[in-house]
Amino acid sequence: MDSEQTSLSPQQFMSVVRRRAPWVVLCFALVAVAAYGYAKHRPKKYTATAAVAFTSNQLDQQIAGLSTSNNGLTALAQQQSNLELLKVGEVAAKTASQLGHGLTEEKVSASLSISAKGESSVFTIAVSSPSPVLAAAIANTYAGQFVKDRQGANRQFFKSALALVKRQLAALSPGQRFGSDGLDLEDRAHTLALLAELGYNNVEVAQEASVPSSPSSPRVGKDTAIGAILGLLFGIVLAFLLEHFDRRIRGSEELEGIYRLPMLGTLPKSTALGGKGAALPSTEAEAFSLIRAHLRFFNVDRELRTILIASPAPGDGKTTISRYLAEAAARSGSRVLLLELDLRQPTLAQQLAIEPGPGLADVLIGASRLDQATQSVALQAPSGEGAVGNAVDVLTAGAVLPPNPGELLESHAMDGVLERAKSGYDLVVIDTPPLTAVSDAFPLLTKVDGVVIVGRVGHSRRDAAEQLQQVLSSSGAPLLGVIVNGAKSGSPIPYPVGGGSSRAVVSDDGASSSERLAPTAGA
Repeated sequence: MDSEQTSLSPQQFMSVVRRRAPWVVLCFALVAVAAYGYAKHRPKKYTATAAVAFTSNQLDQQIAGLSTSNNGLTALAQQQSNLELLKVGEVAAKTASQLGHGLTEEKVSASLSISAKGESSVFTIAVSSPSPVLAAAIANTYAGQFVKDRQGANRQFFKSALALVKRQLAALSPGQRFGSDGLDLEDRAHTLALLAELGYNNVEVAQEASVPSSPSSPRVGKDTAIGAILGLLFGIVLAFLLEHFDRRIRGSEELEGIYRLPMLGTLPKSTALGGKGAALPSTEAEAFSLIRAHLRFFNVDRELRTILIASPAPGDGKTTISRYLAEAAARSGSRVLLLELDLRQPTLAQQLAIEPGPGLADVLIGASRLDQATQSVALQAPSGEGAVGNAVDVLTAGAVLPPNPGELLESHAMDGVLERAKSGYDLVVIDTPPLTAVSDAFPLLTKVDGVVIVGRVGHSRRDAAEQLQQVLSSSGAPLLGVIVNGAKSGSPIPYPVGGGSSRAVVSDDGASSSERLAPTAGA
């Protein structure tokens, strides 16, 4: 993923999730199990629901002799007004007083949930309680008490209206009382008196609450499913946070983008690489032969006699790649010298299982000649093939390491070693110390025919690679391309390096366990 990229494609999104799959699965499982345990141990609650229905308030006003042509209330406003009537007043306190059971006005109010059914004049009174019987009792008592209180309020309303009509009648003259206005007022007075006596009400219980047979909460299955979904989302967020703060290079395309160089080959993980003196299986050997072929045909316009294999940090795999690349060239009949420049922490002798002796350090200080310090290592045939009889010459760092490796590698003696090696061999493969760790090999970058960069997916750090790219871009070094080490099987390969049979990954110290990049190429 390019560091400047601001959006993710679906493929990149899935790639991140796959890389961090253990974390995603862990979050998914932990939150789901926690939600299940929480729901399982929550106290059960039962919900009972009663309903009340209001009739039109305009009928009350007509009976009372009030105008209804412009009362100022829309249907929605009237519904909201009725909803407020249900919530206010002393109904909760009276319900608690009637039922007892340690109930208080606050407890009754807290257990209530009152809502309207759509745009109708019907309202539901839902009550939740640990006891199903008590939940139904509270809902029914609250609904009945509200209807009773409204009946009393309506009776008072009609009595007030009757008193008003009587005052209007008393204000009429004897002639007016027997006229049409007087007779209308008399009829209204009789009606109001009758309604006040009968207890007319504009609200009634539409549905009584029944005792619930199953708890309304917790819903173990639903709560667990919600927990699992939240856990999955948290896991994905965590995966991207880890990806953001993880500075390791994640894919071959990222290596190409950082170094701005073509890919020369991709070496997937393999336990066959890094063995001390062991022969490669034929498929892994073919992978390095194809990388060598790619180097030759990619650079047809210049002769490559000296190739420097470099990487930004230890553990990227350059030593093992140098070794097997030199062996691949030697098997084709070329005279090859494998030259180790790491005079601080050399590992080549250990990888090749050869006795340490005079090496490059001895040649540079004049204690040994080049031909005396060079050892010939016979090549073992790849598995399944007959003996080949070829050998590769190896010049290791030496048994005694110098205190001033940087000065030796920058000396005229080192220039002389390179010239003699070029004149005596068809190909010189040079293994270097990590370039961002020490600067010993920098003077040689412009003295060789080509430089190949090794990057190990999942190990090399982006900041180290970017630092090396800046140095190389301004050094004038003849850069050839990138070899990707430790790629996942199935990674795209722009050139048929291995064509599907390539299974190689190399490790700097020759380790063969899966913990060291299921062996990866070594330093």
